[in-house]
Amino acid sequence: MSVVIIGAGQAAAQLIDSLRRRGYANAITLVGEEGLPYQRPPLSKKYLAGELSLDRLQLRQRAYFDEHRVELRLGCRATAIDRHAKCVRLDDGALLNYEHLILATGSHPRRLQMAGADLAGVHYLRSLSDADQLRTEVHVGQRAVIVGGGYIGLEVAATLRQLGMEVTVLEMADRVMNRVVAEPVSRYYEREHASHGVKIELGARVLALQGDTGGRVCSVETDRGSITANLVVVGIGVLPTDELAQQAGLSCDNGIVVDDYCRTSDPAIFAIGDCSNHPSAHYGRRIRLESVDNAFEQANTVAANITGTPTKHDRVPWFWSDQYDVKLQIAGLNTGYDRVVTRGAAPGPVSFWYYRGETLLAVDAANDPRGYMIGKRLIEGGKSPAPALIADPDTDMKALLTA
Repeated sequence: MSVVIIGAGQAAAQLIDSLRRRGYANAITLVGEEGLPYQRPPLSKKYLAGELSLDRLQLRQRAYFDEHRVELRLGCRATAIDRHAKCVRLDDGALLNYEHLILATGSHPRRLQMAGADLAGVHYLRSLSDADQLRTEVHVGQRAVIVGGGYIGLEVAATLRQLGMEVTVLEMADRVMNRVVAEPVSRYYEREHASHGVKIELGARVLALQGDTGGRVCSVETDRGSITANLVVVGIGVLPTDELAQQAGLSCDNGIVVDDYCRTSDPAIFAIGDCSNHPSAHYGRRIRLESVDNAFEQANTVAANITGTPTKHDRVPWFWSDQYDVKLQIAGLNTGYDRVVTRGAAPGPVSFWYYRGETLLAVDAANDPRGYMIGKRLIEGGKSPAPALIADPDTDMKALLTA
């Protein structure tokens, strides 16, 4: 009678805590390819900037796992799942038996497929070791090229600029963060980065990376010409880490397919966090989310189900991004929006409200925590204030919650 967790990130750490708080007394084993579980969001921000120590980055210290009777199998990789025998094989040959198996394997960066992609000085930022290596190559006055203008790319651009590097962002689309925000939000951030001296090239296609005689990247070739680069950071999205699940014959489609209870196609196996594709009753479709909040909530859901309280997972998701002194907080998913209402204006608090018809879908709030919290509560409550009320600066926003 035991729980085995594969993957040692936010979801795994929360699951352990929730299981023990709910009185789960049986054995728990945590398998992770890295060290103790740590926070990933600060890797592109405060940790990369040297403002956050490793101790503060870690979610729990070693003593916590000892006190909660968790067997740690760190620096190990799960290589196979035998669903019939209910056991997991590790790369050191060990076999772990389970009653419940939880896949919290996360996601991994999409990699460049072009000449020069394997040169020294080309970085991806997903792990602690990635961030540590990148930090050693940051030098004031040198040139960094960021390939990709999504959250990670722009967060790294902001951090490297604050560390004194010259920064160019190459984005293939016609605006930054184009997959996740509306045009007004993209333009807001393009202006913010320009004001800090970051050069953003939109509609730019990367053709190849060139190296020097020592095998280190020295330039990025685009369809517009060559850009000098002392280092390159690639942020072109992530993919779910579901290979182990696929090999075990579990249903996978843009992640490991789970039901409302976070169960996979095998009822003894759950999947949580970035790797899982779950149904959302609120939005009426399946979604795969890359967020701390989703990992946290799915872990709580699985802990409840394992300990005998049948619980469905259906929450309004939220996200955040820190760039310079701007905190972007996002509530909900904007898929299918047909209009955006802006409330406020830079340099003050500003929020962007996404509607489909008269239905409020999501809110993006830049340095507007009040707008974010009210928007989140409205969406959770299924309330949709008239767009004209949101746009009116005289509207009492708090009153909308009780209207």
